[in-house]
Amino acid sequence: MKILVLNGSPKCEKSDTMHITRAFLEGMKEAGDQQIKTINAVEKHIEYCTGCFACMHNGGSCMIDDDMKDILEDILASDLLILSFPLYCYGMPAPLKAIIDRVLPLSSMEMEKIGERYEHVGQADCSKLNYVMICGCGFPNSKHNFEAAVMQYRLLFPGDNLAVTVPESPMFNAPQAAPITGPRLELVRQAGKMFAQTGKVDEELLAVICSPMIPEEVYASIVNGGV
Repeated sequence: MKILVLNGSPKCEKSDTMHITRAFLEGMKEAGDQQIKTINAVEKHIEYCTGCFACMHNGGSCMIDDDMKDILEDILASDLLILSFPLYCYGMPAPLKAIIDRVLPLSSMEMEKIGERYEHVGQADCSKLNYVMICGCGFPNSKHNFEAAVMQYRLLFPGDNLAVTVPESPMFNAPQAAPITGPRLELVRQAGKMFAQTGKVDEELLAVICSPMIPEEVYASIVNGGV
């Protein structure tokens, strides 16, 4: 399987969330051979979409000359697209959002009604693509945190696509927290292996992965003590 990881964290490989993503990929590799490419969004030259819609009229060619052309080719060559990012103001960090805004060349101006909403008709064949969102955040609570990011992800990529949302994710970059984070990353590896084998993750396993690793009040107290 060809896997493309779009890493939205400005910290690149030092990202808290990438600890989760790497564990998920390790599990996938246990299930079979995987070809993995990671793109750090902040390292790419991606101009903002100007909304000219030229790409949607001329067969998918963007008027802006930057790194986005190569990224679109990588997306279309992949079987699985993983969006890995920390939660910024309840959404994606700007470098990743700029990439997502620039996928317009994959669509045309023509619309069709699918279910209860209208969608643009594609100019490129993305039918083989599957999607996973992996998002970590620095708050301890699972609820009232990730909902906006998950909703945007599900609107962008309709279907029963996997969303992994993990609170308290700065703990993954704290060596002293390894006795707590290690078992959680092992569960993420199990989830990755299960996903590679079945295309799904057991709901009970996912619920544990997406829950706080230590009590919310304890985590908040530790963070506040370090301010």
